[in-house]
Amino acid sequence: MVVGSSAFPEGEEIPRRYTCAGDDVSPPLHIQDVPDAATSLVVIAEDPDAPSGIFVHWLLWNVPSRVEMIPEAIPATETVEGLAPAAQGTNDFGKIGYAGPCPPPGPPHRYLFRVFALDQTLSLDPGADRERLERAMEGHVLEEAVLTGTFGRKG
Repeated sequence: MVVGSSAFPEGEEIPRRYTCAGDDVSPPLHIQDVPDAATSLVVIAEDPDAPSGIFVHWLLWNVPSRVEMIPEAIPATETVEGLAPAAQGTNDFGKIGYAGPCPPPGPPHRYLFRVFALDQTLSLDPGADRERLERAMEGHVLEEAVLTGTFGRKG
């Protein structure tokens, strides 16, 4: 499985539009070569370089496995109409949906957009946190792909 974005190449800077310094909308994600046995996809976007440890920016699950593109600017709603039955969880800002990179001033941080192919649709209420999402995913991950971008802010 492969995940990429038309907004930024692997390992490169995430454009301001997708960060707290810009429009703070989710970037488009292209997903290819999903395993045939997959039923649904999960997206976890995180900052592993955050001062307090891994910081979650986005939780999205129950995206149908046939979806090849998650469009940009997914609304910050519990369920995602165009990707039904997809649901979104609570990020580490305490909000539903995507919240873009917003590191403290200093060197750029890495942001991982992790996509998981699952063998089932999750029975998980919208608004769940990462811990509950990962518990529900346990034993059902067929494959994972990661897209990494960077973003930093000056002091």
